[in-house]
Amino acid sequence: MAKTDITAVPGMPQIVITREFNASPEFLFRAHTDPELLVQWLGPRDLAMKVERLDAQHGGTWRYIHEDRDGNEFAFRGVFHGTPSPEGITQTSEFEGAPGNVSLESMTFEEQGGKTLLRSMATYQSIEVRDIVIASGMESGVVEGYERLDELAEKMAPVS
Repeated sequence: MAKTDITAVPGMPQIVITREFNASPEFLFRAHTDPELLVQWLGPRDLAMKVERLDAQHGGTWRYIHEDRDGNEFAFRGVFHGTPSPEGITQTSEFEGAPGNVSLESMTFEEQGGKTLLRSMATYQSIEVRDIVIASGMESGVVEGYERLDELAEKMAPVS
């Protein structure tokens, strides 16, 4: 299984995530913008997810809710900037449990020899906010989510 590389850029309020997938840029784009696919992989396995809204166009908004086994909900929301495409997605993201702490996220899908390199860069309002995000367990959620995305890509791959 591929390795997810997560880097907190020293001296900068940024987190850079890279991961290679055995899938096309078009599939990864669909997995990020199709609610039926998104709920199958985004986040840890022990959280249920629902997409309340996902309007993947310039100015479109999104809102996702993760729910744990005890019924606690964790909601996130944002706005798409520019036109999302298989080349990339730019959006804001805000955890509703910490209102006002908005990040700007830029994601690219680069085909490389039949695989795709996903590169995501999130810029936060301060290094302190970035460090709170890291301390929240974000890393394990991202790694587990990308493992689930690998499994989904494999499951949906055309049979030869």
